Amino acid sequence: MAEDAKNKSTYQSRSELKPRAWIADGLRVTFKTLVRTTVHRPNTIQYPFEKLVKPDCYRGRPGIVLEKCIACSKCVRICPNRCIEMVPIESATLGKVKRPQVNVARCMMCGYCAEVCPTNAMIVTPEFELAAYSRSELMFDPFKLQFESKPGYEVCSPMILPSEIKAGKTEMHNKGDMAIKDTVALDAKKCISCSRCEKTCPVGAVKMTETGEINPKTNKPIKKPAFDNEKCVSCEQCVDVCPKSCLSMKEAM
Repeated sequence: MAEDAKNKSTYQSRSELKPRAWIADGLRVTFKTLVRTTVHRPNTIQYPFEKLVKPDCYRGRPGIVLEKCIACSKCVRICPNRCIEMVPIESATLGKVKRPQVNVARCMMCGYCAEVCPTNAMIVTPEFELAAYSRSELMFDPFKLQFESKPGYEVCSPMILPSEIKAGKTEMHNKGDMAIKDTVALDAKKCISCSRCEKTCPVGAVKMTETGEINPKTNKPIKKPAFDNEKCVSCEQCVDVCPKSCLSMKEAM
């Protein structure tokens, strides 16, 4: 067994242990890079004393304009890392309201929250230096999340439907266009006229209207919700609070 192992040795002779010309290849690359970086500016910069110029479409940490927020929670739904939640705050101008809080430690700076925001209250900021000494410092409450809005911080990406692509159409739609907006569908047989959808709508797009029928138990007109699709922001809050699951979202495909 020992002789077989000796015969299968990697080196057949001592000549293979001698240095070859290929050793100089690495030295040649190193010397070439040394000359190039000496004559020309290197690719690296002296950070943090020097900083690169960020492009106009740069997406840093999320920011918010509290006055524009309508508490629709679309940012909470779209966040892929689940780092946004709605928290109650009390403001002198807004009173007691709910606004988004962001765990920046988990945020991937994708900008989806700003992309789906119907009022452009959520924006992307140029801030990216977010180092902190504790995790609690990276929890940005609505007040800490505030940032002055400037042109370019709002994300308004034009969109096109899959059905339009298949049909060969190339027309792009802006945010809030009716052609790309999801709408609410009502199953009237399940509805119990509780009005919870009307009360929870953040933009007042739901209104209880009389159907012309009379409730035999109360002798009062039966009311069903009517939806104003122009006002609706497709936040799905009415769908969530419906006790009988008679509301659903009809996707624009």
